[in-house]
Amino acid sequence: MRISLSGCCKQAQPRLNFPAGGIMGMESFTPRWRKEKVVIVMGATGTGKSKLSIDLATRFNAEIVNSDKMQVYRGLDIVTNKVTEEEQCGVTHHLLGVVDSDDDFTASDFRRRASREVELIADRRKLPIIAGGSNSYIEALVDDDDHEFRSKYDCCFLWVDVSLPVLHSFVSDRVDQMVEAGLVDEVRKMFDPNADYTRGVRRAIGVPEMDRYLRAEDTIDDEARARLLEGAIDEIKANTCRLACCQLEKIHRLRTLSGWDIHRLDATDAFRIRGSSGAEEAWDKLVVGPAATIVRRFLYENNESTPALAVALIPIKTAVAAVGR
Repeated sequence: MRISLSGCCKQAQPRLNFPAGGIMGMESFTPRWRKEKVVIVMGATGTGKSKLSIDLATRFNAEIVNSDKMQVYRGLDIVTNKVTEEEQCGVTHHLLGVVDSDDDFTASDFRRRASREVELIADRRKLPIIAGGSNSYIEALVDDDDHEFRSKYDCCFLWVDVSLPVLHSFVSDRVDQMVEAGLVDEVRKMFDPNADYTRGVRRAIGVPEMDRYLRAEDTIDDEARARLLEGAIDEIKANTCRLACCQLEKIHRLRTLSGWDIHRLDATDAFRIRGSSGAEEAWDKLVVGPAATIVRRFLYENNESTPALAVALIPIKTAVAAVGR
C-alpha cells in the first residue's frame, strides 16, 4: 500500500553529545561486561510499528532491523505492506526485501542475520531498533537457546496496541486501499498454478486468497469474476484480522515470561480519528511522546553501567506516513 505523506521527510543529522574534556574515554567503548542497548517495537499488524520505529529513529541516532517474516522477502511490496523509501525518511533499514521470494527463511535464519545486523549497528555507535509483527522471530532472537543475545544486550520492549474493533475496521479499510494500489496485479504477475503456498513470500496473506480468482478470471463472465474477486478480498480481510488476534495472543503470552517487561502504548484514540486533522497530533501525544520518554530513560538512566552510545535525542517533528503503517 502506498500511503500519502503529509510533508517532505528530511532526516536531521544527529548531534553526538560528548562529555567535556574530549571524546569519551576509551574504556567506555570496549568493556565486555557492559551491555549494549536494543529497542524492540512490537504489535499486531496495522498498528503502526513501522511508523513508530521511524519516528523514534529520526529522534535518536538509530537504524531499524525489520522483524516481519514476510517483509524480509523481495517482491510483493503492496501485499506485504513494506515501508517505502520515501516513508523511511532517510533511516537505514535492514532485512527488508533481501531474501529470494522462493526461499524458506526460518526463525533460525532470522536470529542469525538479525544478530549480525544488531552487532554492526551497535559497532557504529547507533541504536538498533527491531520492528515487526513476527513475534516468533523476536522471541527466537531474544531468548535463544544459548542466551547469547541477552548476555550482550539490554532490551526495551514497546508494544503499540489498538483495540480490536477499531483495528479490524482499519484493517478492512487498508485492504481496500491495497487493492486500489494494485494488489491484484501484483499477485497476478507472480501467479503460478503449481505454486507452493507454504513456502517463501507466497505464504503472505493476500496471495493464497487470490488463487481461485486468478485461475478462473479468463474463463468466466464479468459478474462471476466480480463475485470471485469480492470473495477473495473478504477472505484477505478476515485472515488479516485473525492474524492480528494471534499476534496479540503471543504478545500477552510473552508478557508473562521473565525478562519481558513490555511497555504498552495505546494508539486506539489516534486510530479512531484517522484521516482527520488531529490524527497526527494524537499519535504524537499518545504514542511517540511516551515511547520517546521510555527510550530516553532506558538509554540514559543508570548510565554508569551503560556503554557510552553516540545516541542523542533530536528535537524535530518529522512528517512520516499516516497513522497505521
